[in-house]
Amino acid sequence: MSYLLRSRSEPKKLIPESLEEQKGKINEVRELLGNLPTEMPNFLSDATIRRFLRARNWSTVQAAKSLKEAARWRRQYEPEKIRWENIADSENEAKRAYIPDYLDNNGRMVFVTMPATKTKTSEEDHLKYLVYNLENLVLNSEDAQESVVWMSDFRGWAISSTPFSLTRESLRIIQKYYPGLIAVAILTNPPKIFESFWKIIKHFLEPKMSEKVKFVYNNNSESQRIMGDTFDLDKLESTFGGRNTAGLDIRKYAEKMRRQDQIRGACNADGNSSSS
Repeated sequence: MSYLLRSRSEPKKLIPESLEEQKGKINEVRELLGNLPTEMPNFLSDATIRRFLRARNWSTVQAAKSLKEAARWRRQYEPEKIRWENIADSENEAKRAYIPDYLDNNGRMVFVTMPATKTKTSEEDHLKYLVYNLENLVLNSEDAQESVVWMSDFRGWAISSTPFSLTRESLRIIQKYYPGLIAVAILTNPPKIFESFWKIIKHFLEPKMSEKVKFVYNNNSESQRIMGDTFDLDKLESTFGGRNTAGLDIRKYAEKMRRQDQIRGACNADGNSSSS
């Protein structure tokens, strides 16, 4: 699977030369959105519009179209209202996906997923937890470009570990409603059987997202160099080739996520939002 380490050159981006020009693009998008910025002021911030513009190669028309689609989805799904207490089997799900306290060497947030970890929750609950994590990642990286490093460990993975329908829908949500958030996706130690799965899944990746996927292996010296350049190995989990063997403290993590819920203004137990 060494061919998976190769990457193609990224397409040229039409990046505005100055912050003033970027602001002009943002204002153009606001005009195209009509009353939406008034209806959803928290979602349609300058930072969000800028992120969508970057993801759509600074096309105001394409960015506005994508934002309108995201706004329709948010009205129905209400991702801002999902709280830690809404996560089914939260203790086990946190072992499958969590946001560690450390950043990478470029100051980017990290999102860890362990798809081989067994679970009994439904696909619907999996997607809700994914959206919950994405909302928290956006909250903490709103002003940065492509500010999340997504790491997945595939040791012990089997086709049954990740249903195809769940993978496809997860990718759709990430690319359609949270574009420009993921900087790089690092897939570690995929077994041989994953190669066939990847050949199917990559057809559901947008070109920009496909360019961000990197395969690394703990027994490969070049992979070890990449991880050492990207992370502080004292903080990086041993699963990914680091020296951190502490593991996730679920009690502390739950407390952290409840604090995040308060910061996000997620709804209270009675169903009312603490902020609009």
